[in-house]
Amino acid sequence: MDKQVKILVVDDEERIRRLLKMYLEREEYVIDEAETGDMALKKALENEYDLILLDLMLPGKDGVEVCKEIREKKATPIIMLTAKGEEANRVQGFEAGTDDYIVKPFSPREVVLRVKALLRRAANATYVQADTTAKDVLVFPHLTIDNDAHRVTADGKEVSLTPKEYELLLFLAKSPDKVFDREQLLKEVWHYEFFGDLRTVDTHIKRLREKLNKVSPAAAKMIVTVWGVGYKFEVVSE
Repeated sequence: MDKQVKILVVDDEERIRRLLKMYLEREEYVIDEAETGDMALKKALENEYDLILLDLMLPGKDGVEVCKEIREKKATPIIMLTAKGEEANRVQGFEAGTDDYIVKPFSPREVVLRVKALLRRAANATYVQADTTAKDVLVFPHLTIDNDAHRVTADGKEVSLTPKEYELLLFLAKSPDKVFDREQLLKEVWHYEFFGDLRTVDTHIKRLREKLNKVSPAAAKMIVTVWGVGYKFEVVSE
């Protein structure tokens, strides 16, 4: 029997939590709730959720603070919910490490579709294929990407990435030395599931480099900025 998907819904408005819970339970997801930032953080760190729907404006810690603190410990997929649609708030959310962004008022059906899309992208992170005869692995000096296990190691140490950070790294690494502009990366990595601005790419690249740099500065340098154009993955020599 498949493991039931467990989702934490965080919003200080009970009617929104009830609405989201109703629609998500129709998909047979198990729903947990939190109404404050502190409660959300406690639950997120003490439990294993498959996804978190996180409101930006919360009593106590706001959604950005909660997201940042979760990201220090876990790579749980996070979708930010907010009534603020301004660019600055979107960028702030992505810098904190959120994977997707939905602006209120939203259609509950849209939320369900976004949840399903993000769960699909994250699904392989949980399972390692038993058959290792034809493993899908990219090996570079200082960096290994095991696509079967959705695992990234830099200089032998595992790097915890969000689903979107992983997809971005994998996409670039599959075409070494090829330069991609931000529009291409939004289209190829985010697909139709996210309608974002170009700075979304920049913030994800920044976070990806920071995470790699903590364990291997050499691996971090493989993600190269091509000024005025975009980004590329450059294989460094030993």
